[in-house]
Amino acid sequence: MKTDYKQIRANEEINLLIEKGNATLNALGYTEHSKKHAAKVAETAGKILKELGYGKHKIELAKIAGYMHDIGNAINRHDHAHSGAILAYQILKDTEMPLKDILVVATAIGHHDEATGTAVDGVSAALILADKTDVRRNRVQNRNKATFDIHDRVNYAALSSKLIIEKEKRIIQMELELDDSICTVMDYFEIFLKRMIMCRRAAERLNCKFKLMANGSKLC
Repeated sequence: MKTDYKQIRANEEINLLIEKGNATLNALGYTEHSKKHAAKVAETAGKILKELGYGKHKIELAKIAGYMHDIGNAINRHDHAHSGAILAYQILKDTEMPLKDILVVATAIGHHDEATGTAVDGVSAALILADKTDVRRNRVQNRNKATFDIHDRVNYAALSSKLIIEKEKRIIQMELELDDSICTVMDYFEIFLKRMIMCRRAAERLNCKFKLMANGSKLC
């Protein structure tokens, strides 16, 4: 594979799409989907596959898919996974990436949203797990706490969030610490239940079990 993650992160077109998408979502009141989120998802997706023993090639594809997964937001939040997959396919065709690798990346991007997607292979599974577990206070772009919606409250309440991979036990565990004066665990489940089900299925695609711990309690 001649096109690597480092080149993708430096690609001006991709970065402009990410930033335009984030600016659009900010205007609509959504949480942060900037290059910071893109890079975090990319690194986490790569980490998941690395710790489960996948090869360098698959790891690199997961990182590329992770960095590019939200570029469709520059077009519209609605169906952004699908438009993002098409954009990624066209952009990557202009690079030296082999077509079979382009298709793996595009498929992962096209399946990362819980409304229409699911894990279909290792790369898409890693992307889903990395994306859906990126819950953190600094993703809240709304500076007025009085106007927080439930998504803002959940992210702002997240004091810490980490993903632990136990290769031998085949467990992928998310550990979340919430400030329950801002958001309860029930609030979390109100908006993230579909995402957690999606994570469970993604973990199963990787022959693992997904577990969620919130404030020290096992939830699933």
